[in-house]
Amino acid sequence: MKILFLGGGNMANALIGGMVKQGFAATDIHVIDPGADARQRLAASYGVSCHGSAAEAPTAPDVLVLAVKPQQMREALAPLAGRLGQALVVSIAAGLGMAALSRWLGGHRRIVRSMPNTPALVGAGITGLCALPEVDAVGKALAERVLRAVGSTVWIDDEAQMDGVTAISGSGPAYVFLFIEALQQAAGELGFTSEQARQLAIETVQGAAKLAATSDEPAAILRERVTSKGGTTEAALKVMLERGVREGIVAGCLAAEARGRELGRLLGEDA
Repeated sequence: MKILFLGGGNMANALIGGMVKQGFAATDIHVIDPGADARQRLAASYGVSCHGSAAEAPTAPDVLVLAVKPQQMREALAPLAGRLGQALVVSIAAGLGMAALSRWLGGHRRIVRSMPNTPALVGAGITGLCALPEVDAVGKALAERVLRAVGSTVWIDDEAQMDGVTAISGSGPAYVFLFIEALQQAAGELGFTSEQARQLAIETVQGAAKLAATSDEPAAILRERVTSKGGTTEAALKVMLERGVREGIVAGCLAAEARGRELGRLLGEDA
């Protein structure tokens, strides 16, 4: 199987590393990246073949992973249009719709759009995927195999919901990091050292997430079990709710989804 990456940045690095660990042959993986440093790093780390331009890369791969910035995508795809054969194209570029990608690839229709998130860098990502009708079950399984190298996956039937995936899981790590920041700040104001504050905050979030993931009960029930009547947790949650923490999170996610739709329209324009 011949797998070609267009772009060799952080997410491509994570995917390639995960794929090699999962049994993909490094000799089957090729990367196009104009940056000499990126090519050298990938070749040294994983033994993959790296190329400075599309002209140097193999044609008609089995899988083409689009891992360049959305703003650079149209220009980067131009040399590949008409050279893909029956390749499965898997895009990890945020915001770009499959119609625009197909148009820029000369009408190619075997396209899967995906939205991984940054925990993929440590093998703990979650990726939403959506495919054009021309992608069959075999193609979907192949896309899933590639993305599962860095975490779990969830299929979305309606591409319009991919902006929602971006708002929840794509941007979601930033929301969690903000919460960790706030916990650390509070710990500092309570007299803990920065090292203690970091450990208390991060391991609390890790533990709570693991408990939620392994429990069959909804998060609301787990929250209620920690919240004793008249206790410390109730006092904290009362203040947080009064200050609109829950509403702020929900509103923020909706704003992210709206911005995603707007950027998708702008990025997909041919002007």
